[in-house]
Amino acid sequence: MKYKTLAFFLTAVLLSGCAQGGAQGQADTGTQQNAIQQETSVPVAEELGGTQSFEAQDMDGNTVSSDIFGESKITMVNVWATYCNPCLSEMPELGELAQEYDAGEFRLIGIISDVPENADEEIMGLAKDLIEQTGASYTHLPINQSLYDALLEDVTAVPTTFFFDENGSLLETVVGAREKSAWKEKIDELLENG
Repeated sequence: MKYKTLAFFLTAVLLSGCAQGGAQGQADTGTQQNAIQQETSVPVAEELGGTQSFEAQDMDGNTVSSDIFGESKITMVNVWATYCNPCLSEMPELGELAQEYDAGEFRLIGIISDVPENADEEIMGLAKDLIEQTGASYTHLPINQSLYDALLEDVTAVPTTFFFDENGSLLETVVGAREKSAWKEKIDELLENG
């Protein structure tokens, strides 16, 4: 079945819990008990290509592909989950950041790691409600095999955030939540150096 790998990934993410940065405090009990407490920032320089291109549907059914990276100098891809408190806590500020930059300079995309593209109305409704409640009015993509193969194969915790340039080159990966000021500093640095 084509979603066998996807199901394995979702199970792994659910079992690993959330990663959180120091700015968000200690992990809650329950699902996040095994949360990764360490912040990580790993610079890389890889080209997206071949099997790493993707195509997915956003929450409104519009097709989004890896060509979207060419529309902005920097694209931030934030991988989150509906059960992850650090993910949800940072989303209001991510929504603010998405509005503060010109789309030709910076774009933000969310990938919902625990909501498959073909999910039923109840699960999709939950994701849409969380997006609305947090004010995260940027593009969000439910996960599918194409996204998993291109971007999420090595993701071990949420939130995980990737930064891409306009050529689809992966510039940096950050594991854990951050405050708006830290994200803004990172975005400005990447825009300045790009």
